[in-house]
Amino acid sequence: MNEFNQKSTSKALSLTLTAVVAALYAAITMLVAPIGFGPVQLRLSEGLNHLAAWNKRYVVALGLGVLIANLVSPLGWIDWVFGTLGTVIMTGLTYLLTRQVQKPLVKIIISTIVVLTIGMGILAAEFTFAFAIQAHGAFAPDHSSASLLTNWLSYYVSLVPGELVSLVVGGIVIYALSKVVNLKK
Repeated sequence: MNEFNQKSTSKALSLTLTAVVAALYAAITMLVAPIGFGPVQLRLSEGLNHLAAWNKRYVVALGLGVLIANLVSPLGWIDWVFGTLGTVIMTGLTYLLTRQVQKPLVKIIISTIVVLTIGMGILAAEFTFAFAIQAHGAFAPDHSSASLLTNWLSYYVSLVPGELVSLVVGGIVIYALSKVVNLKK
């Protein structure tokens, strides 16, 4: 009976942590909503993406958090689908690449690289797609008659600085947290 109670407690804790991180992501995004959406954004909640380097539950948590936050996105369904999918892909990749890594700083560096390359690449593609189909809420790049690649690159370059700031702030917080809490559990 004791083993059953331990498994139940472990599942409940995992579900609770997933819900808390999803809620934190959504709440932080909503708090900075005016600057948390668009081709130039500072979505501080993105710093939580580093958690995926410690436990796969955070891939789900962050995906849910993004879905909830993106319910108020000016891009509507496009952000619900592609924003969430992009987060699951980049955090899933972060988890896979850092499973065997023990040093927190190395985990955060790998996570930062994945988010800035894969994550922002997917988000820039989402914005390019939304603009190309003239979706409601789409953001026009400075050179609207340019090629898809040029538009994608324009979005990508405008997204990276804010994302880097969010990842550095989040990295500092997650690094400090990893020193006092076992994030793998």
